[in-house]
Amino acid sequence: MGPLATDFALLNVPTSYLFAVLLQVVQPVPPASTVPAPTRPTSGPPVASASTTTNSAAGGSRHAGAVFHGRRGQLTVTTPRRDAAVVVDGRLDEPAWADAALLTGFSQFFPADGIAAQDSTEVLVWYSATELHVGIRAFAAPGSVRATLADRDKISADDNVQLFLGTYSDSRQAMVFAVNPFGIQSDGVLTETGASVGGGFNATTAKARESSDLAPDYVWKSKGQLTDFGYQVELSIPFKSLRYRAGDEQRWQLNVARTVQTSGHEETWTPALRGASSFLAQSGVLAGLRDLRRGLTVDVIPTITSSTVGTRNTSSAAWDYNGGRPELGGSVRWGVTSNLTVAGTANPDFSQVEADATQFSYDPRVAVFFPERRPFFLESQEQFTTPNRLIYTRRIAQPVVASKLTGKYGGFDIGLLSAVDNQDASFDQQHSPLYNILRLQRDLGAQSRVGVAYTDKVDGQRWNRVLGVDGRLVRGIYNLQGQVANSFTSSDSGTLSAPLFDVSASRNGRRFVARYAMNGISPDFDAQSGFIARPGIANISATHRWNFYGKPKALLELFSPELFMLGRYQYDRFVNGDGSQDRQLHLRANARLRGGWQLGTQLLLEVFGYDPSLYGNYVLLQPTGGGRVDTVGYSGAPKIGNRDWVFSVGTPEFRHFSYNGFAVIGYDENFQEWSSARILSVQNTLTLRPTEQLRLAATWNFDSFDRRSDGTRVLTRNTPRLRAEYQVTRQFFVRVIGEHAVVTQDSLRDDTRTNAPIYLRGANGTLTRAAAFERTRARIDVLLSYLPSPGTVVYLGYGDALAANRPAGPERLQRTRDQFFMKLSYLFRLQ
Repeated sequence: MGPLATDFALLNVPTSYLFAVLLQVVQPVPPASTVPAPTRPTSGPPVASASTTTNSAAGGSRHAGAVFHGRRGQLTVTTPRRDAAVVVDGRLDEPAWADAALLTGFSQFFPADGIAAQDSTEVLVWYSATELHVGIRAFAAPGSVRATLADRDKISADDNVQLFLGTYSDSRQAMVFAVNPFGIQSDGVLTETGASVGGGFNATTAKARESSDLAPDYVWKSKGQLTDFGYQVELSIPFKSLRYRAGDEQRWQLNVARTVQTSGHEETWTPALRGASSFLAQSGVLAGLRDLRRGLTVDVIPTITSSTVGTRNTSSAAWDYNGGRPELGGSVRWGVTSNLTVAGTANPDFSQVEADATQFSYDPRVAVFFPERRPFFLESQEQFTTPNRLIYTRRIAQPVVASKLTGKYGGFDIGLLSAVDNQDASFDQQHSPLYNILRLQRDLGAQSRVGVAYTDKVDGQRWNRVLGVDGRLVRGIYNLQGQVANSFTSSDSGTLSAPLFDVSASRNGRRFVARYAMNGISPDFDAQSGFIARPGIANISATHRWNFYGKPKALLELFSPELFMLGRYQYDRFVNGDGSQDRQLHLRANARLRGGWQLGTQLLLEVFGYDPSLYGNYVLLQPTGGGRVDTVGYSGAPKIGNRDWVFSVGTPEFRHFSYNGFAVIGYDENFQEWSSARILSVQNTLTLRPTEQLRLAATWNFDSFDRRSDGTRVLTRNTPRLRAEYQVTRQFFVRVIGEHAVVTQDSLRDDTRTNAPIYLRGANGTLTRAAAFERTRARIDVLLSYLPSPGTVVYLGYGDALAANRPAGPERLQRTRDQFFMKLSYLFRLQ
């Protein structure tokens, strides 16, 4: 019996019994009556002759241009060229639209695939010398369309249509251009990495494919309107905003996905199947694009920022402000070729437009991740993506200057970034840390890929370097991925070297999905240009999921039971072949109901082992007689058994509200004292849309830990947060965010053992009682935003931070810091 099987046997739950129970509970739903999708050759999408005329559902008239029906396999679009000027007004009434290529015949993709879409969609496509033009007619029952005057990239709660444009035709990456019925834009990049989709810990986050990265913002035009048949949107995408290979004729991958909120369905033009390793590989082709003119591609964005920070004067208790002087900065972006871009920035703008939401980690050994927000680093961020986040640009805290080269050259994806950080970010504040980051990727075959990552940080006499190699091999529905890396860090005794490895294999079938993974990170692995949530561990995991599909229009559309097993090891013990520290067995069941409802439940059976490194500063005092005491190191129970139930629910995106809720209840580890506790963890999000312009999002996260020994409360974390936005116009909105985070902790003791009070040893050797406390943090942020186009922005904002600490004081909330900030920037796009 292998080490993982041995570990799970210690749970005292026979695996055969668990499988038997699972099969008894899970009754297969009869297969849906489907329209079979066309057989797809492995070399690419089928080519079929397009119809020359069809009846347009918009008005019953016959369309003069070629028609490409997705379900009939007509997936290679001959794109007509028209040297005509049009006004992007959402009307689609200019002559150029009359004989544009017409894409129709959509199929349902989620929650079930392989059947005809319930809603009709027409997409018109043509191009001029400088722009790609797309028109969308989406048909819907009267009054069923969900549409708001949303902010950019915030249209997921609306009906929307997404255009996936794979300009390199590599089946790995595509630019995404999405619009809601009013033409509000959302854009970004979909980069397929082979990450597992569907199922998972929280049913409300289940999805059918990998998510798009919406951080990049492109310059393009769109306008939409509600109609008597549904809605209609017009898009105009300049070739200047795209990257593509050099050549006289372009052939780009193309797919179109429509989200219908009343049903919760996603529908695609090509008959894409969920049981596949790639969504993008199932795209059609946009062919016949010739003599495209990008012109001079130089963007200059000068920026003026100003920030005034107020703090309390500790000697006089007065409120002092400093700063306020305008700072000049900016960035330049030059499209050297159609597929290679050079960019540089000096004194890039700050990222305080929105403060990071408070996050708590269940496990104090796991670092909390905060995403990048700064525009310069967000652009072409996908070029620097690696497994295990070896590259994390937020490590460059206060850059003075930075430059980067991104794109494709000679068959390689290239990402090269250099930055000089402010001295405040140096370990001794005497040097300016220098970062150099290189990411290279090479396509192999139809969908496979190999990549190299190298990072270098120099801070005075100190330095850190990481070199990693990763790859992905795809064959049909099977996916094999691997990564090895090594860090090299200067130290007083020389160079400290440490490894990282990660390997996984997966099967992404329609009915059965499986994933097996093994990874390990040395405790000395140091990625100072990356983000490693927890070094010093190794994991072996297995995931099995079954998908059962309901009949069309049935109450139950998709039911997915899942079995997850994990063994976690201390890295050194794993290398030496010793047993695991933690073991997890999760039985999950997620359901998708008609209309977009999502339900989920789980049973978590776990065993967590004692980690001495977490309690190295814990001390107990032991009487030795004569009124004297001696210090005793803390030693917890070897194992703690957990049993938790998890429940999740997600409503459809109703016209005026939606709700997602997630709760964990049961017995879990109390990390503060290393004992068993009864826990309750709740995450709630209620989104209200009273009008087309007003949006309210209320979140409430709550955790409580009660000692299992006597029921007393050891820890409470309570964080309500309210976000209110009013979209005055398409370009201008006002936002207010309020957050109130309270952490209450009891005096710590050696629970279930000696019950002696716990003391904490400080860096200087002094002992401090781990006494009870209540810590409150509150924040209010106000922002006025005017964003007519990416790169041209006006931000005016104010942030106020308050704090209270009991018993150390102050006991009531007092303002600790406030800030006024302003940002002005303008995009000059040179012709």
